[in-house]
Amino acid sequence: LMNKFDTITFDVTNSIGVLTLNRPEFHNAMNQRCLAECNSILELSKDDDSIRVLIIKGSGEKAFTAGADLHEFASYGPEEAREANQAWLEFFNAIESLPKPVIAQVRGHAPGGGTELSLCCDFVICATDAKFRLAEINIGVIPGAGAGVRLTRWMGRLKAKEILMLGEIISGEDAVLCGLANECVPSNSLDNKVQELADKLVKKPPLALAAAKSVVNVASEAPMKVALEQQLEEFLKLFSTDDQKEGMNAFLEKREANFKGR
Repeated sequence: LMNKFDTITFDVTNSIGVLTLNRPEFHNAMNQRCLAECNSILELSKDDDSIRVLIIKGSGEKAFTAGADLHEFASYGPEEAREANQAWLEFFNAIESLPKPVIAQVRGHAPGGGTELSLCCDFVICATDAKFRLAEINIGVIPGAGAGVRLTRWMGRLKAKEILMLGEIISGEDAVLCGLANECVPSNSLDNKVQELADKLVKKPPLALAAAKSVVNVASEAPMKVALEQQLEEFLKLFSTDDQKEGMNAFLEKREANFKGR
């Protein structure tokens, strides 16, 4: 699998898939080739039961990803930009609809598409040297792949406008304070912290994780009545799974549950 890719690497160990953006000489900026390769990994992860958690990270010490490769974008008119952006929208949609937890592991620079990407993930763990930023305003545009919408829904209008209109750097610590990241740790403990989180998630029942992710994503968008109905449906569906029987029996028998994802 590894040999097929030019711009990323992908490994699976103990049911944890690690997708590494691998263009360190360009701060892991993502061109169309890179997006296509990332989309293929998400497609593969969706149906592969041996992958229970996905980590997305950048190679090297300097950057998570610098976002879109401006070498491609600079010459575009509106139509080319629309087409290029479609791939970004697909990628972000694939992350949000993946029935498995996705962790963004952010160190160093994460401007533009890097911050947009972290907004789509289920967990964001960053290093103290992380630099989130939506600086598109400074080059005459705005984010094109949903960050304006996600920011507003994640943290409210005032904060969203501040981030979008000023285009300033947000440190790892500030990212935690404003709800862009779950946790910020020293750079040298980032790998361990993310691994720890992934290990915890791997032990959880996969179908229930998928249900929890789906409920939160729908609940944040849908009217209350619709969202509550959907949560009930997801809850009831889990009663037809082996994992629910195993989980409840293990609890009653005071032993650790062994979840199979069935």
